[in-house]
This record gives sequence, structure tokens and C-alpha cells, in this order.
Amino acid sequence: METRSCGVRHMCTLTLLLVSVCPFCCRASWMRLGLTPSGPPEDQDQDCADLPLSPRQKDLCRKKPFLLPGVRSGARLAVSECQSQFRHERWNCSTSEDASVFGHELTSGTKETAFIYAMMAAGLVHGVTRSCSQGNMTECGCDTRLQGGGSPAEGWHWGGCSDHIQYGIWFSRKFIDNTVRNMSTTSGGYTLSTMNQHNSETGRQAIVRTMATHCRCHGVSGSCAVKTCWKTVAAFEHVGAYLKERYERSVQVSDRSRRKVRRKDQRRLPVDTHQLIFFNKSPNYCLADRRRGVAGTRGRRCNRTSAGSDSCVLLCCGRGYNTHLVRHVQRCECKFVWCCYVRCRRCESMNDMHTCK
Repeated sequence: METRSCGVRHMCTLTLLLVSVCPFCCRASWMRLGLTPSGPPEDQDQDCADLPLSPRQKDLCRKKPFLLPGVRSGARLAVSECQSQFRHERWNCSTSEDASVFGHELTSGTKETAFIYAMMAAGLVHGVTRSCSQGNMTECGCDTRLQGGGSPAEGWHWGGCSDHIQYGIWFSRKFIDNTVRNMSTTSGGYTLSTMNQHNSETGRQAIVRTMATHCRCHGVSGSCAVKTCWKTVAAFEHVGAYLKERYERSVQVSDRSRRKVRRKDQRRLPVDTHQLIFFNKSPNYCLADRRRGVAGTRGRRCNRTSAGSDSCVLLCCGRGYNTHLVRHVQRCECKFVWCCYVRCRRCESMNDMHTCK
């Protein structure tokens, strides 16, 4: 009888574990919208029920369908910029074919998990905010709160069309965040959900902290006697660079789900909202691990003469590299011929390409 009850307890424990993990790794993620090809809006018309969204997100999509192009644009921006920032790293922000898009990295609680959530939230703010400013929506437009202010003594005033970033932040929170309270704690630690929510907010604040001010001169013969200024979100590569710096300086915090946490791994002080946080140290990403969704670096192109993260020494993890001779053909010495075409030569070059063993 004791053996049977023990087995039942084990089955219950396993069931609870699967239920707690499955919402993150099994369900379709809105992040998959970042893998859809761009094109005219009419080519992307799709019913909200058919999109890879949670029930809450589908309900929001049905209520505000005009925001969908901004959501798609933001997701594409985020995935593309993530891969650009890590293109020379062992982990290169690769996507997978499963519903979660980023596979195990969404639930691993590492620095990479933190960066993904921050980047996706930032992309959503950026995409929706730009759609508002471009006049593509009826519910939002330019941010007029600054207009009328400025410094007449210094010869400038706020005007133009400032990006309505507060609307983008509001929508991003509504679309992504769960209704979790007391995100930051000083002694109880974080859960995976509150950790992700904290990092999503860090991504939103990255948009705020990288905003740019643009001005236009007015006056006789371009004298710039008066300037009209407005605020815009920065180019997304600047946001990506800012978050990459946050990634490098991310803070390890305690995982509330663990019963025993080493004292030295606990962070007692509150974490600033501009810092990325993580639970677990990252794997080295050198060798492929299907179970964890790690692709490894075998076959990756490396730079033999570099001393950075893209060097063959670091990227290949000491395994060495193969050298291939690659023929490159391109058009060259092009000239305009009257009338009316361009004549070019075919130029060939042989270059070395190095790939990790």
C-alpha cells in the first residue's frame, strides 16, 4: 500500500511540474510573428483566432485589430536585432521550429532568457509607437503633451509630432505581462514569471532611455532664429546596443522555486528596473544539445585574425577550424552606355573561409 501511495504522489508531482512548465514551452508564442515575412498589409490579413497568441492576447487582438501590423513589425524588429547583436557570439539568438520560437532559452532562466524578453517587449513598444506616429491608427497618434513648452529665451519650442511612447508602453504591458504583483522582492526571490516580467519592463525602459530629440530650424535664409523640436524613438539598432550592454552587466538573483539557495547567490538589495536579471548561469553553447535546444558552434563561420568573440579560438571552443577556398563572383567596373544600359565586367576573387570543427 505504501508503495502504491508513493507512486501516486510521484505522479501528482510530475503532473504539477508539467502543468507549470508547459505554459512557457508548449503553447504557441506571439514571438512567432517575428518570423513571418514582411509585406503589404493586405497580404497579412489574418483572423486573430488563427494567430499564435494566448487567449488573453487573442481577445485584445479582436478588440484592437488595427494594432496588429505594429505588433508584427515589433516582433520582426526584435528577432532581427537579437540575431544581429549576437551574430558573432556562441549563442547567436537562433530560432527553432517549435511553437516557442526560442526553444529552451525561454525557460532556462539565463542571461539569454533575460535578453529575449527585454528585446521582444522593446520591439513591441517600438513597432506600436511608430505606427501611432505614422497615422496608421485611429486610437493613437502624436504625443501632444510637450507642445507649447520649450525655452523661448534659447530660441526653441516643442512642436512637430513627438512619438507617443506612453501608448506603446501601455499596450506592451497589456499584451505581454501576466497580472503578477510584487515583482521585486528583497528576500523571497523571483519566480520565472516575475523574472520575465521584470526583464520585459527593462526592455520598455530601454526605449525611453534611448529616445532622441530632433529639431528643425526656422528663420530668414536659414538663420535658425527659432527651432521646433520633437522626440522620437531611436533607431532600433541603438536600442539593441543598449540592451546588449545591459546583458553584459546583468544581475543574478535568487530563484524562489528552489528550496535551498546558496547565500552568496542571493541578492538582498532591490534590483533597479534598468537592470536585466537571471537565475542560472549560461551553458557554454559549444556543443549541440538537442534536449536543451543548443545548436552548438560546429560549422559556424569564424574570423581567424580577430581577437573578439567571433575569433576562431573563442567561437570554436578550442576544437580548431577548417579552411575553405571560396570563389566569389560579382559585377565590377560598371559603365553607363548611351542609351540606355549599364555594361559591367564579371570579376572573380578567391577568398579563405574558416568554419569551426
